[in-house]
Amino acid sequence: MLSQLPNIGKELERRLDSVGIHDRGELEEIGSIGVLKRLNAMQTPGCLNMLYALEGAIQGIRWHYLPQEEKDYLKAGLKAAINSAQAEH
Repeated sequence: MLSQLPNIGKELERRLDSVGIHDRGELEEIGSIGVLKRLNAMQTPGCLNMLYALEGAIQGIRWHYLPQEEKDYLKAGLKAAINSAQAEH
């Protein structure tokens, strides 16, 4: 159950399930930015805090404990994904 991971509540678990992510292995394989791209493609967009939460879940820690460098990297990845999606439309 994904809701047993840090940062993943029942609602986020439901959203992950709706885009075909059912366990930690799938979450790790797709990666936090990949998951956000899937959610955006399904018209259920995520946000920066969700991205941090997903990465924290992958690493098994609360998202608050992600190093600032990693948060900066994720933020840049989110911006790139948004720009890419906008360029496609």
